[in-house]
Amino acid sequence: MPRIHVGDWAESLVDFMRDNFAWLFDFIRDVVDGSVTHLADWLTGAPLVAVVVLFAAIGWAVRGLLFALITAVGFLLIDGLDMWAPAMSTLSLVLVSAALALIIAIPLGILTARSRAVGTVVKPVLDFMQTMPAFVYLIPAITFFGIGAVPGAVATVVFAIPPGVRMTELGIRSVDAEMVEAGQAFGTSEWKILKDIQLPLALPTIMAGVNQVIMLSLSMVVTAGIVGAGGLGSEVFGALSNNNVGLGVEAGVAVVVLAIYLDRTVGAAGQRVEARAKRAAKDRSAEGFSPQWLADWRPRPAVAVSGVVAVALVAGLMGGFGLGDEGSGKKKITIGWIPWEEDVVVTNMYKVLLEKRGYDVELKQLDVGPLFQGIAQGDVDLFLDAWLPTLHKKYMDQYGPKLEEIGQWYHNVDVQLAIPKDLPYNTVEDLKGHEKEFGNRIVGIEPGANIMDLTEKKLIPEYGLDFNLVTSSTPAMIAELDREMAAKKPIVVTMWRPHWAYTKYDIKPLADPKKSYGEAGWISAIGRKGFANDYPELNTWIKNLKLDDSVLGPLEKKVFVDLKGKPNASVEGVKEYLKENPDVEAKFLADVPPADGGAGGKKDPAKDPAKGEQPQSLPAATREPEPAGAS
Repeated sequence: MPRIHVGDWAESLVDFMRDNFAWLFDFIRDVVDGSVTHLADWLTGAPLVAVVVLFAAIGWAVRGLLFALITAVGFLLIDGLDMWAPAMSTLSLVLVSAALALIIAIPLGILTARSRAVGTVVKPVLDFMQTMPAFVYLIPAITFFGIGAVPGAVATVVFAIPPGVRMTELGIRSVDAEMVEAGQAFGTSEWKILKDIQLPLALPTIMAGVNQVIMLSLSMVVTAGIVGAGGLGSEVFGALSNNNVGLGVEAGVAVVVLAIYLDRTVGAAGQRVEARAKRAAKDRSAEGFSPQWLADWRPRPAVAVSGVVAVALVAGLMGGFGLGDEGSGKKKITIGWIPWEEDVVVTNMYKVLLEKRGYDVELKQLDVGPLFQGIAQGDVDLFLDAWLPTLHKKYMDQYGPKLEEIGQWYHNVDVQLAIPKDLPYNTVEDLKGHEKEFGNRIVGIEPGANIMDLTEKKLIPEYGLDFNLVTSSTPAMIAELDREMAAKKPIVVTMWRPHWAYTKYDIKPLADPKKSYGEAGWISAIGRKGFANDYPELNTWIKNLKLDDSVLGPLEKKVFVDLKGKPNASVEGVKEYLKENPDVEAKFLADVPPADGGAGGKKDPAKDPAKGEQPQSLPAATREPEPAGAS
């Protein structure tokens, strides 16, 4: 059968929509981003106690005093795990996404229930939306809206709409036909039949759909952390990427608390609006006071709503809306990073150093593709870990004119196979004939990584090796290396320099005389177009930065080995290292003194950013690296 180019058609459609409906996407982005940002700012800016009381008051209104107490404990636990800001960011994204999904889903469900023609068209579309893998929605979303909360919210809306439509349709269709016919017999209009008969009786089922929409929104928002949606999704993504069990469990617990709270609250609200539940409610006015009465009592809806609004207003007046905030006066910069060890430590080192010098630094964790796209679109100012000339070449070729290469800070980057040091093999050629000793396998990383492509298509055939390349992930590869080294068993893994594994484990790289992995490269800092003009001082600092294994090795070990599993290990590890090695800060940032009046060298007029080098044109992947001795 001939190849069907569905992917090409889809890509053409996406390009057409991006080019012709940019105004619409910009409008949606402004509205959604504004909603999510303001709600998140309110939740994180208001005093913690006020927000916890607000959530507890809502819980008391719908479920009772015991649930209110459990709610308070749960949200205080989130704060105790140091997950308050990510959790509130996630909650904001969930609430906005779920609201948008319901605004679309409920009317569409009503139309589907009342019109056979609409149902015929809508149902196959819903089937498609429900069965499509969630990750697929993120691809066009970042094309239309860039990186950040907006593509996450839009993808979440698309993912969460189907259950809302289906449950609304089911609720309307489940209403007793005789009651509808009775209304029609009395000459009642279709609108009044819908409003006074069908919707009230269908409300419990519709509320079940609302619950499903919110739960799906929460699950998708966590997934959307891969495109910079932030919140708990980024924490989970970072924990997975770095094999950080502790961080993963803590972020997971925060997700569970949010999920239970939203599920129980929405479920109880659905029961309270059900007419039969109201009619069956017991009149406790004659029972007098008792602990059980207090536990079961709930305020009337008018009282509950008034109380929640009052608490929200108080929280807002106490700082939730940023009243009286005149701004920090700091220059803001957004640095994108990927969960590669050297990028984690270098990015956090810059965060620490720049904040000492008066910058407001925001870090965004992304996957490589969305990160380069974010820089090209101006959503990210700086990325410190571009591997050139080969590993990130395709991104340079794609986005080159919209990027600036600021400076090469690490040389002799290379990839290799690595084995335990005590084995008598020193080159890849030495492995031939000894494959069974290693179980005939090379433990690799993600299937899309360039090193995997080169290993499978070049290295194994060129050396005539009888190895199977095992695809996994970087954390899985490290976990397998740790397990086999502890058991003193032979293992071959794909590895690269710089990497902290060479510091922690007794492993050695194998020489590659056939150059199957290519020549050594370098790591560059990449900025968005106009970076040098907007950040001349920082541009100079980055150009001055040169690192080698004598710095990266101990720094990575400090973060990923010595402080592994501890709260905020990346920042704390960097701070400890800089304190123990003050020459590092002096060497890299000696030209401009810190804003806080700390130690710093005298500024060299010859290195005035205004008279400095012009940003280099890209793609940079075609240029020759600086001599290795430059570092």
